[in-house]
Amino acid sequence: MRESYVESRLTTEVKKRGGLAVKFVSPGLDGVPDRLVLFPGGRLAFVEMKAPGKKMRPLQVKRAEQLRALGFSVYCVDRPEMIGGVLDEIQTA
Repeated sequence: MRESYVESRLTTEVKKRGGLAVKFVSPGLDGVPDRLVLFPGGRLAFVEMKAPGKKMRPLQVKRAEQLRALGFSVYCVDRPEMIGGVLDEIQTA
């Protein structure tokens, strides 16, 4: 299973729940998460997408720590089975 499949499933599920899963690109700042997930009520989180079993690179881990230090939620999703739980957490945070 490829990362693109997991990412497609995430974007589909976010849309079903009334949100947006925006592709996040930050020129000049490498290692940022792949998606910014936005839900009604100002609920948001950053989500790094990975193929099953793959882990974040050291720079990605550093960026996730920086974002968390600023008070943002950051998730790493590498399996479709994780998506529902992650989105539930974002929506109820």
